[in-house]
Amino acid sequence: MSEQSEKMILPPATAVPAVPRAAASLIVLRDAPRGMEVLMLRRAERPGDQNSGATVFPGGLLDKSDRGHYERCSGLDDAAASARLGLPSDGLHYWVAAVRECFEEAGLLFATDASGAVVDLHALPADEVVAMRHALHTNEIGMAEVCERFNVRLAADRLAYYAHWITPLGMPKIFDTRFFVTEAPAGQTAVHDAKETVEQLWLTPAEAVSRARDLKLMNVTERELKHLSTFQRAADVVAWARAQATIPLNRPRVGQSAKGRTPVNLGDWAYAELGRIDPEGRGQASVELVPGKPVWLSPRVLRVTADNGSMMTGPGTNAYFIGAPGSDDWALLDPGPGDAAHVQALLAAAPGRITRILVTHTHKDHSPAAVAMREATGAPTMGRVADYPEWQDTDFQPQQVLADGDRLPLGEGVTLRVIHTPGHASNHLCYLLEEEKLLFTGDHLMQGSTVVINPPDGDMSVYIASLRRLLDEDLEWLAPGHGFLIDQPHTVVNKTIAHRLGREAKVLAALQAQAGPTSEAVLVAAVYADTPKALHAMALRSLRAHLLKLREDGRAAGDAGSAWQAVA
Repeated sequence: MSEQSEKMILPPATAVPAVPRAAASLIVLRDAPRGMEVLMLRRAERPGDQNSGATVFPGGLLDKSDRGHYERCSGLDDAAASARLGLPSDGLHYWVAAVRECFEEAGLLFATDASGAVVDLHALPADEVVAMRHALHTNEIGMAEVCERFNVRLAADRLAYYAHWITPLGMPKIFDTRFFVTEAPAGQTAVHDAKETVEQLWLTPAEAVSRARDLKLMNVTERELKHLSTFQRAADVVAWARAQATIPLNRPRVGQSAKGRTPVNLGDWAYAELGRIDPEGRGQASVELVPGKPVWLSPRVLRVTADNGSMMTGPGTNAYFIGAPGSDDWALLDPGPGDAAHVQALLAAAPGRITRILVTHTHKDHSPAAVAMREATGAPTMGRVADYPEWQDTDFQPQQVLADGDRLPLGEGVTLRVIHTPGHASNHLCYLLEEEKLLFTGDHLMQGSTVVINPPDGDMSVYIASLRRLLDEDLEWLAPGHGFLIDQPHTVVNKTIAHRLGREAKVLAALQAQAGPTSEAVLVAAVYADTPKALHAMALRSLRAHLLKLREDGRAAGDAGSAWQAVA
């Protein structure tokens, strides 16, 4: 999607929230020799239309004329349709609207004749078909008149409920749209209406999203096209949609990137954070972690990200200022790498006097700047020293050693509780901001990937035990050492545990598949076959941690750096 299209699709946020408008859209698919194709229509350029010129699926607003003649639908009644959409009634309204919009805009009529066969539009007077489509567009008639004139019933059962999207908050117009999917009716030819739409395209989903075509695509259209591209046949898409027990609601959020206003979807890194710091959808919050740029996460918490992004550190290491709003007493958590520019960025961003320097652990992307910050501010350093010096910042010597359960009052209504969470590192600490149920996780949990467990200071058994301990804490947010704020903490913890145990099962299976002792190099290739080879040297560390845990559990025998075998 071009920069021009992004600006067209995402106008400035409105001050007064718009009322959601119910809409329906129909994704029409057909199989072709070159692959499955989807019907796309290019909207006319119209002033004031936030989707002007976009290439879309047929669809539009529900009309009152769509309701009240459900008896003209075949194969689906309102009770079943409403249950499918999770509505108390009038669910069938959406099916009728989808059929109407597709006939009006694309000239395809999903209907059956008296014999139950799909209607053959070519057998009907062409001028009457055109007149009916025009009358629908001008709201002179509804689908009841179409059914009566052509003696047909609407083939609602041919449409499968596929997706549910609501336009982001802050947009001038908000659409609550139900998407349906179907196969193109045999014996009919799609023809755009030359009024609302100016071009008709049959494209493979991959072609539609290709930048080479430079189509203007709304975020929702692009996302659904990408999903469609995972299927080979039209019937498979329809079958998939019918097999879904529930269809989740997708409501994007909008923030700022280097390209301007940018949509962020559920599952994207910045999604949860945008909902927290921009609940009204004004679209001013950043969807990128910009090095050195201060970001207020709440009146008590300010984040500054270091410019040390890499394969190991993701977008960079987060430092957090924590304190009482309006006070002159702030703690700095994880000052980050010993980079002079980063130190200056921290000093410039400080909301007040820095009176404590806290560290989650002493890996070299988290603690080295503590020395420079202590020299600049006189603030004492707090944390722990690791049991093993390898890979550690050995210059960090805390002036106050913190223990599990320590509580640090940082001002009125601001209390940090220390939670010792060894595993990634023996000295790893998490800090719970009790008033916000927000846990600063360091590298215990990070966004977008799992952390490396590197023996001997890293210990997989201890790490999993530390994860399980967090399930007993009342948590609402995670503030990781790398990435944006994360919601649903217990879900994240459970998924992380499941991932680690799943990897452990693969390690054990790889051992059991070998006839005798096996080198760690062979095991890495087998267990991490889903990981790029460039990362295998890093994966070897976590593999070794899994092997040591299996040995501790009595299920494997061997030594780090040598051969391993399963124990019966």
